[in-house]
Amino acid sequence: MARHLWLVGMMGSGKSSAGRLVADRVGTGFVDSDDIVASRMGCSIAEFWGEHGEAAFRDMESAAIAQLAKGPERVIATGGGAILRDTNVALMRETGVVVWLQAGVATLAERVGHSSRRPLLRDEDTSTRLQSLLDERSDAYRDAAHGTIATDGLELATVVTRIEELWNAY
Repeated sequence: MARHLWLVGMMGSGKSSAGRLVADRVGTGFVDSDDIVASRMGCSIAEFWGEHGEAAFRDMESAAIAQLAKGPERVIATGGGAILRDTNVALMRETGVVVWLQAGVATLAERVGHSSRRPLLRDEDTSTRLQSLLDERSDAYRDAAHGTIATDGLELATVVTRIEELWNAY
Protein backbone atom coordinates (compact mmCIF):
# COMPACT_ATOMS: atom_id res chain seq x y z
CA MET A 1 0.00 0.00 0.00
CA ALA A 2 1.20 3.50 -0.80
CA ARG A 3 2.50 5.80 1.89
CA HIS A 4 0.83 9.18 1.63
CA LEU A 5 1.50 12.51 3.25
CA TRP A 6 -1.82 13.83 4.54
CA LEU A 7 -1.91 17.55 5.35
CA VAL A 8 -4.67 18.59 7.75
CA GLY A 9 -5.59 21.94 9.22
CA MET A 10 -7.97 24.83 9.03
CA MET A 11 -8.83 26.63 5.82
CA GLY A 12 -6.02 29.03 5.13
CA SER A 13 -3.40 27.02 7.02
CA GLY A 14 -1.36 26.50 3.85
CA LYS A 15 -2.15 22.86 3.08
CA SER A 16 -2.45 23.31 -0.68
CA SER A 17 0.35 25.84 -1.11
CA ALA A 18 2.83 23.84 0.94
CA GLY A 19 1.56 20.50 -0.36
CA ARG A 20 2.25 21.36 -3.99
CA LEU A 21 5.80 22.42 -3.14
CA VAL A 22 6.48 19.33 -1.01
CA ALA A 23 5.22 17.10 -3.81
CA ASP A 24 7.48 18.86 -6.33
CA ARG A 25 10.45 18.55 -3.99
CA VAL A 26 10.01 14.82 -3.32
CA GLY A 27 8.88 13.93 -6.84
CA THR A 28 5.40 12.67 -6.12
CA GLY A 29 1.92 13.79 -7.08
CA PHE A 30 -0.23 16.29 -5.24
CA VAL A 31 -4.00 16.39 -4.85
CA ASP A 32 -6.45 18.46 -2.83
CA SER A 33 -9.35 16.33 -1.64
CA ASP A 34 -11.68 19.31 -2.05
CA ASP A 35 -10.87 19.32 -5.79
CA ILE A 36 -11.88 15.65 -6.03
CA VAL A 37 -15.13 16.37 -4.19
CA ALA A 38 -15.92 19.42 -6.34
CA SER A 39 -15.32 17.49 -9.56
CA ARG A 40 -17.67 14.71 -8.41
CA MET A 41 -20.36 17.19 -7.42
CA GLY A 42 -20.25 19.06 -10.70
CA CYS A 43 -20.61 22.38 -8.90
CA SER A 44 -18.77 24.41 -6.31
CA ILE A 45 -18.53 23.21 -2.74
CA ALA A 46 -20.45 26.30 -1.62
CA GLU A 47 -23.32 25.51 -4.04
CA PHE A 48 -23.44 21.85 -3.03
CA TRP A 49 -23.29 22.72 0.67
CA GLY A 50 -26.11 25.24 0.28
CA GLU A 51 -28.34 22.78 -1.54
CA HIS A 52 -27.53 19.50 0.24
CA GLY A 53 -26.00 20.48 3.58
CA GLU A 54 -22.87 19.67 5.51
CA ALA A 55 -23.63 15.97 6.12
CA ALA A 56 -23.92 15.26 2.39
CA PHE A 57 -20.69 17.14 1.77
CA ARG A 58 -18.90 15.17 4.51
CA ASP A 59 -20.12 11.91 2.92
CA MET A 60 -18.59 13.00 -0.41
CA GLU A 61 -15.40 14.04 1.37
CA SER A 62 -15.11 10.65 3.10
CA ALA A 63 -15.58 8.85 -0.22
CA ALA A 64 -12.83 10.98 -1.79
CA ILE A 65 -10.45 10.24 1.10
CA ALA A 66 -11.14 6.52 0.78
CA GLN A 67 -10.41 6.69 -2.95
CA LEU A 68 -7.21 8.68 -2.46
CA ALA A 69 -5.99 6.31 0.26
CA LYS A 70 -6.04 3.44 -2.27
CA GLY A 71 -4.15 5.38 -4.94
CA PRO A 72 -0.46 5.88 -5.62
CA GLU A 73 1.80 7.64 -3.12
CA ARG A 74 1.22 11.37 -3.04
CA VAL A 75 0.84 14.47 -0.96
CA ILE A 76 -2.82 15.06 -0.11
CA ALA A 77 -4.30 18.28 1.25
CA THR A 78 -7.56 17.53 3.01
CA GLY A 79 -10.52 19.77 3.62
CA GLY A 80 -10.43 21.47 7.01
CA GLY A 81 -13.20 19.28 8.43
CA ALA A 82 -11.90 15.92 7.22
CA ILE A 83 -10.72 15.13 10.74
CA LEU A 84 -14.29 15.34 12.05
CA ARG A 85 -14.92 11.74 11.05
CA ASP A 86 -13.02 9.02 12.86
CA THR A 87 -13.10 6.80 9.76
CA ASN A 88 -11.21 9.46 7.78
CA VAL A 89 -8.60 9.85 10.51
CA ALA A 90 -8.10 6.09 10.83
CA LEU A 91 -7.66 5.73 7.07
CA MET A 92 -5.21 8.62 6.85
CA ARG A 93 -3.12 7.31 9.74
CA GLU A 94 -3.14 3.75 8.32
CA THR A 95 -1.97 4.88 4.87
CA GLY A 96 0.59 7.50 5.67
CA VAL A 97 1.84 10.36 7.77
CA VAL A 98 -0.60 13.02 8.97
CA VAL A 99 0.77 16.53 9.51
CA TRP A 100 -1.27 19.30 11.11
CA LEU A 101 -0.46 22.73 9.74
CA GLN A 102 -1.45 24.85 12.70
CA ALA A 103 -2.11 28.57 12.34
CA GLY A 104 -3.64 31.17 14.62
CA VAL A 105 -6.88 32.97 13.91
CA ALA A 106 -5.19 36.21 12.82
CA THR A 107 -3.09 34.33 10.24
CA LEU A 108 -6.06 32.31 9.00
CA ALA A 109 -8.30 35.37 8.71
CA GLU A 110 -5.64 37.26 6.77
CA ARG A 111 -5.25 34.36 4.35
CA VAL A 112 -8.91 33.53 3.73
CA GLY A 113 -10.59 36.92 4.12
CA HIS A 114 -14.36 36.81 3.78
CA SER A 115 -15.17 34.42 0.98
CA SER A 116 -18.47 33.24 -0.41
CA ARG A 117 -16.54 30.16 -1.61
CA ARG A 118 -16.24 29.00 2.01
CA PRO A 119 -19.66 27.98 3.32
CA LEU A 120 -18.57 27.98 6.95
CA LEU A 121 -17.60 31.66 6.75
CA ARG A 122 -20.69 33.09 5.07
CA ASP A 123 -22.91 34.18 7.91
CA GLU A 124 -20.56 35.40 10.60
CA ASP A 125 -17.54 37.61 11.19
CA THR A 126 -14.57 35.73 9.74
CA SER A 127 -12.31 35.92 12.81
CA THR A 128 -15.12 34.99 15.19
CA ARG A 129 -16.10 31.98 13.10
CA LEU A 130 -12.51 30.85 12.59
CA GLN A 131 -11.91 31.01 16.35
CA SER A 132 -15.03 28.95 16.96
CA LEU A 133 -13.97 26.33 14.40
CA LEU A 134 -10.44 26.22 15.76
CA ASP A 135 -11.78 25.73 19.29
CA GLU A 136 -14.00 22.89 18.06
CA ARG A 137 -11.33 21.16 15.97
CA SER A 138 -7.96 21.65 17.67
CA ASP A 139 -8.15 18.47 19.74
CA ALA A 140 -9.18 16.46 16.66
CA TYR A 141 -6.28 17.87 14.62
CA ARG A 142 -3.85 17.13 17.45
CA ASP A 143 -5.16 13.57 17.86
CA ALA A 144 -5.08 12.87 14.12
CA ALA A 145 -1.57 14.16 13.46
CA HIS A 146 1.72 12.37 13.71
CA GLY A 147 3.30 15.81 13.89
CA THR A 148 2.37 19.48 14.03
CA ILE A 149 3.94 22.51 12.40
CA ALA A 150 2.99 25.91 13.78
CA THR A 151 3.06 28.03 10.61
CA ASP A 152 2.46 31.51 12.06
CA GLY A 153 5.29 33.78 10.98
CA LEU A 154 7.10 31.09 8.96
CA GLU A 155 8.13 31.48 5.34
CA LEU A 156 6.49 28.93 3.04
CA ALA A 157 9.90 27.40 2.22
CA THR A 158 10.49 26.73 5.93
CA VAL A 159 7.07 25.09 6.27
CA VAL A 160 7.82 22.88 3.25
CA THR A 161 11.19 21.82 4.71
CA ARG A 162 9.60 20.97 8.06
CA ILE A 163 6.82 18.96 6.40
CA GLU A 164 9.37 16.99 4.40
CA GLU A 165 11.41 16.35 7.57
CA LEU A 166 8.31 15.02 9.39
CA TRP A 167 7.38 12.79 6.45
CA ASN A 168 10.90 11.37 6.28
CA ALA A 169 10.97 10.79 10.04
CA TYR A 170 8.06 8.32 9.82
